[in-house]
Amino acid sequence: MTPETTDTYTNPVLNADWSDPDVVRVGDDFYLTASSFGRVPGLPLLHSRDLVNWTLVGHALSRLEPADAFAAPRHDCGVWAPSLRHHAGRFWIFWGDPDHGIFQVNAPEIRGPWTAPHLVKAGKGLIDACPLWDEETGEAYLVHAWARSRSGVKNRLTGHRMRPDATGLLDEGKVIVDADRIPGWFTLEGPKLYKHDGRFWILAPAGGVETGWQGAFRSRDFFGPYEERVVLEQRDTEVNGPHQGGWVRTAAGEDWFLHFQQRGAYGRVVHLQPMTWPEGGWPVLGDDGAPVTEHARPGLPPQPPAAPATDDDFPGGRFGRQWSWTANPRDGWATRHSGDGLRLACVRSADAHDLRRLPNVLTQRLPGVPSVVEVDLRLDGEEPGARAGLAVLGDAYRWIGLQRDAEGTVRLVHRFAETVAEAERDADRPRPAPEGRVRLRIETVPGARCRFSYDLGEGFRPTGREFAATPWRWVGALLGLFALAPAGEGHAGTATFTRFRIGPR
Repeated sequence: MTPETTDTYTNPVLNADWSDPDVVRVGDDFYLTASSFGRVPGLPLLHSRDLVNWTLVGHALSRLEPADAFAAPRHDCGVWAPSLRHHAGRFWIFWGDPDHGIFQVNAPEIRGPWTAPHLVKAGKGLIDACPLWDEETGEAYLVHAWARSRSGVKNRLTGHRMRPDATGLLDEGKVIVDADRIPGWFTLEGPKLYKHDGRFWILAPAGGVETGWQGAFRSRDFFGPYEERVVLEQRDTEVNGPHQGGWVRTAAGEDWFLHFQQRGAYGRVVHLQPMTWPEGGWPVLGDDGAPVTEHARPGLPPQPPAAPATDDDFPGGRFGRQWSWTANPRDGWATRHSGDGLRLACVRSADAHDLRRLPNVLTQRLPGVPSVVEVDLRLDGEEPGARAGLAVLGDAYRWIGLQRDAEGTVRLVHRFAETVAEAERDADRPRPAPEGRVRLRIETVPGARCRFSYDLGEGFRPTGREFAATPWRWVGALLGLFALAPAGEGHAGTATFTRFRIGPR
């Protein structure tokens, strides 16, 4: 978030894991979506009027389909690299699910109502889909990439003619860019398809998420042949792997490009690059092809500083748009009530020993800057083994919270699990929490290192060693709230979270 009084902005403009962004302008408003993988709700929808300050206004996907496939966490599956477009008075989002195929949803307004997911092309390994409606000819097209992990194929883009209503495809498809034939190019993916200056353009990244570059391809015919050029790369900057995003033009004719940078446990943060189109030539991104850290703001009306929400008082037991479950939710996990506070059921599970396997963890993105995360917790579960807490989740994880022991005493506990571990262990000795209440704190420092502490009424006290947050395969580390109990019969009680806050450190 950049102060509105300055004439410049500083990257990243979204300093958290808004992976694989795509952007569109409708009137004076800009909208952005991003990959959500296996989290629900999915397909986040962000709004801006200046391309610098963004707010989260909703989600386009209330459940992942097929529903049974996402009853348990699948952090590297689901929604990959969506494309956001506006056509015929409707918003459209296309994405590839690597295990099921290419889907689309559409809506008359950005806040919906969004249609149920429609399968446009079934198949394994189909990812990163993008449509184009050619306003000159009335024809529609679709391009997508391939995931070798499912199909045995990668580094190429396949094109189709598409029905104008986007309900299906009109041909079997053709490889329109084979990057195995381009010296030095590998892992070509994430295509975004445009028509500009009488040509078809594909803006697509290659080279991998941490070390790659942004490519541009152009052709007079959709099916090729295409010529290529690298238009954005790291060079001597500190912005590794700058690529995969979308082009947008303001009403005044300025061009901008939003892309991600992979930052380990922080995930894929979003940068804004200036962009120009020399007449008849190739697009120029950033500072002559290198990413900018600071730049003059877009020529748009000044806007108040804004960023996606993080804090939550959970009014009436409801949680804000910033939260997502780790799989398709079920009734009864969160209870509505008349006061403030998130009341979670202590869901019984045979996987209570490993938070990574649980669908009933409510998560939001780890901030990309040093921060202090705090929340109040009260445990009302009477079942021995009932527990609840605040977690930093990834391939390895750590949490702090409350648990009721076999004698009925509620204790402050601090636990962790290594990447290869199948069960968690104590990170510090348990301590009595006689009132069953605690305020929990996680301080993050550079390098996504996390320090845990607690307040049982006598001020905050540190516990355990510093923990280095880790990402999941394609997802940055997540903050999580949970309540659970060991497998068994009957209701295991609840836990209530209040006053969730994230502030500067």
